[in-house]
Amino acid sequence: MPVPIILPKFGFTLETADIVKWLKHEGETVRSGDPICEVTTDKVNMEVEAPEAGTLYNLLYAEGATVPVTQVICYLLRPGEAPPAGGIPAPVAPVAAAAPAEAAPSAPAAPKATPVAQRMAEAAQVDLAQIQGTGPGSRVTRRDVETALAAVPSEPGKVRATPAARHIAQQAGVDIQTVTGTGPRGRIQAHDVQQALAAPPPVAVAQPVAPAAPSVPAATDDMPRTVKMEGMRRTIANRLQKSFQTAPHIFFEADIDMTGIEALRARLKARNEKLSVTAIVVKAVAGVLLRHPDLNATTDGESISFWPTANIGVAVALEAGLIVPVVHHAERLTLRAIQSRVDDAAARARQNGLSVADMVDGTFTISNLGMFGVDRFTAIINPPQVAILAVGRTTRQFVPDEAGQPVLKSLLTITLSADHRVVDGATAAQFMADLRNVLEDPALLAW
Repeated sequence: MPVPIILPKFGFTLETADIVKWLKHEGETVRSGDPICEVTTDKVNMEVEAPEAGTLYNLLYAEGATVPVTQVICYLLRPGEAPPAGGIPAPVAPVAAAAPAEAAPSAPAAPKATPVAQRMAEAAQVDLAQIQGTGPGSRVTRRDVETALAAVPSEPGKVRATPAARHIAQQAGVDIQTVTGTGPRGRIQAHDVQQALAAPPPVAVAQPVAPAAPSVPAATDDMPRTVKMEGMRRTIANRLQKSFQTAPHIFFEADIDMTGIEALRARLKARNEKLSVTAIVVKAVAGVLLRHPDLNATTDGESISFWPTANIGVAVALEAGLIVPVVHHAERLTLRAIQSRVDDAAARARQNGLSVADMVDGTFTISNLGMFGVDRFTAIINPPQVAILAVGRTTRQFVPDEAGQPVLKSLLTITLSADHRVVDGATAAQFMADLRNVLEDPALLAW
């Protein structure tokens, strides 16, 4: 029997992943450990490997498809093994099978075809039953559909375009005949129309027969640039929407006197040593979390897991969105070690060099936007965690001292977002009080 290849569960919070690219194609021979496809999981791209040697068979999902974890994505024929006579049905059919029609009991069964081939045939209005399949078990593949389309003579004056491309062109008022297609046999795809909309208008050339009148600049295109919400952006959208809809957020804000922290950083800077506010907050939060286990927890809505160690996620802003590498066992690390790990994770995140291991098992998240000039903000909890700390910038402000006289101090605003299903208000308030005590007395960071 063919060997099923499933989409692994790379992290304990992962539910689905998108197939970015098939690295091997149906009918191709692979060795054990060969990467067969690339998937995006929790904002990180990973490769699915072949469990043993064989021939790739029955690819069940197209590139760009969203697949549940542990779902079979394809099969592997062992060396010398022939494809099953009747083929292997997909574990989860993309389209529900229709009930047999009483009016046509003798209707022939639908031809076997890959999901990509089915979509291409539907878009091109081609009857799959008229296409000879060359895949395993005479299955119709993408290449078969392209070959069939290439064999069909073009009708004079007819523009080949997908329904989506025609719809976009109609809505934007674009003449579909002026768009260059990049699909099979020059068929116009949706992205071809979008590129035509984004391209600058052609510059008219004046005729040499007579002096041209002063030209009027062409009107600018007021149509928006539309892109599909996919990859990292879709992951962020789904996770944060689910978090804000399911977890009742409660917020706590505090101003921290950073006088002691600034003096510590100045002394280290004089020794050419870097110590960022983020690293200091990570160290302080890690120690305080162990005294407040309700905030160092994760939940699935049915149960709560209290973690014995503080794995602090540090949000890193990228052009494509936000990613949260984790500093594991932060309470055991020195400030220097935390600074090194934060810098390393941020650098690798910007180079797309993080692995799933860098991002799993987080128990609490810190998001610092102070470097962008943000004074204060609230953050949405990163599920399945139950709390997140938003850190603003340090500002110089006059505040009254014990005698009521104005004193100039450096103040940092922090805001805690907590899941009220798990964290009570008094517990969160005590956490904030303990965190303030540590940050305002840097000597406690070594305790």
